Amino acid sequence: MDATFQNYLDQLEKLDYSKMYNSDFLHTWDKTTDELRALYLVADALRNLRERNISTRIFDSGLAVSNFRDNSTRTRFSFASGTNMLGLQLQDLDESKSQIAHGETVRETATMISFMADVIGIRDDKFIGEGDAYMKEVAESVAQSYADGILDHRPTLVSLQSDSDHPTQSSADLLYLINEFGGLDNLKGKKVAVTWAYSPSYGKPLSCPQSLIMLLTRFGMNVTLAHPEGYDLMPELVKQAGVYAQESGATFTQAHSMEEAFEGADIVIPKSWAPYAAMEKRTKLYAAGDSEGIDTLEKELLAQNATHMDWHCTPELMTKTANGMDTIYMHPLPADIEGVSCEHGEVANEVFEAHRDGLYKEASYKPYAVAAMIFLQKAKDPVAMLKELEQRGRSRWLEA
Repeated sequence: MDATFQNYLDQLEKLDYSKMYNSDFLHTWDKTTDELRALYLVADALRNLRERNISTRIFDSGLAVSNFRDNSTRTRFSFASGTNMLGLQLQDLDESKSQIAHGETVRETATMISFMADVIGIRDDKFIGEGDAYMKEVAESVAQSYADGILDHRPTLVSLQSDSDHPTQSSADLLYLINEFGGLDNLKGKKVAVTWAYSPSYGKPLSCPQSLIMLLTRFGMNVTLAHPEGYDLMPELVKQAGVYAQESGATFTQAHSMEEAFEGADIVIPKSWAPYAAMEKRTKLYAAGDSEGIDTLEKELLAQNATHMDWHCTPELMTKTANGMDTIYMHPLPADIEGVSCEHGEVANEVFEAHRDGLYKEASYKPYAVAAMIFLQKAKDPVAMLKELEQRGRSRWLEA
């Protein structure tokens, strides 16, 4: 057996993640530290198998249903890749072509798409409070249909981004860092700058920075959250990030200066997001059908963004970090690149180009994060299943 693969199995056997079986993956903060560690080990184990051309299929049939209520490139294809890697066939739910417009309820839709579905992936990140509520209703609906004997199994739900969390993205980010620094425990004490950055657009989700501060602090990373006055995240999550940092022996600080956050940082993650208060207001305006109010709010937010155009990642700013231009720069993509995708934006082209390979590697971990989330919720004995997959692969090569 491959030594690296065996090491993943040895570490898995020391963890308690039994409660992940037949559950959902909606937020990282729903999971214990052992469960998250197991997720990253399984993701790396699956990647190890695939890179050795060993099949990772644990399903002979079945569907993976995706429901993207917002646009997506990386997460859409990562979900397709991750579910295919496990042997599922992808079916995208296009709500515009469904009976939802004719009054079909969430309960009915959830049940109808679940007869042969082993996993349902949902992205719903546009409106504060609505994404999480929608996913909860879908989860409760399929659970009830299973309890009533309508479904012969209960599909697993995976959040592909809600209004509060983006677990597949933050898990991909952490997997990238684990592999860059040679192990999860090697991340302890690393300084991370999670900062707002200027964008010529408005309304970008809060879930990306929130998922980072809620996850990185749990593993002992010293996180600085920086943003201009008024660009606050959800207060309860900011508070909890501080609790996680205290529990892990790390620090969680807040600043209103990008320079302060970058000072001595080992990792920088500058990304635009919308103010929490403004997104709450936008949600209420949409609910009321107030298109005029929405237009006014958009103009106000764009004007507010324009007063902070100096919040952008430049080569000069990178010199303040621990390793200058060699310091790890991360972004969930697509980034607003100055002089390329926009006149002024989140990052200077020189910085982006210097880190392009790293950014693409960061994104490459997302299919494995998705696959691992499903694997742990469908395999009753993940270690035994991984051993079987590896043995099957070795047998195939011996027979050939």
